[in-house]
Amino acid sequence: MHNLGDPATQVPILAKLKAAGRIRYIGITTTSKGRYGDLARAMTEYPLDFIGIDYSAANLSAADEILPLARERGIGVLVYMPFGRGALFSRASGRELPEWAADFGARSWAQLFLKFVAAHPAVTCVTPATSNPKHMLDNIGAAHGRLPDEDERARILRGLFTCRGGW
Repeated sequence: MHNLGDPATQVPILAKLKAAGRIRYIGITTTSKGRYGDLARAMTEYPLDFIGIDYSAANLSAADEILPLARERGIGVLVYMPFGRGALFSRASGRELPEWAADFGARSWAQLFLKFVAAHPAVTCVTPATSNPKHMLDNIGAAHGRLPDEDERARILRGLFTCRGGW
């Protein structure tokens, strides 16, 4: 159900289709922080297999309630807009990628941002959405190497948001 839809009407229909083997998964999406309360309610009231949300180092709102709830309930999480609608590239503009990013295999800002999101324990899949083949190849590079640990994730946030000059 895109943008939350009408779960009271749609989930029972989808549940019947799932039981009949016509669909495999039931999910709900929203990329609006203002709808997170509705999403959390749907996550507790309906048998959801996955949700789709916006989450990035520039937008951590989902980490407070939605991601822990998904983890607790065993709901898969698709992440949209892992680059914060481009805000992260603006933040990193003119800055060198920190040398320590190589410790977990990040060779570009895009890879660092994707790895940051993918490293959250509730996240199942990250969908960066690009039509540029060069960006697509760079994004695929985030699948190599390990994911940053919690200390490295915190370091990424500190560097992006505490000082313009770097880490």
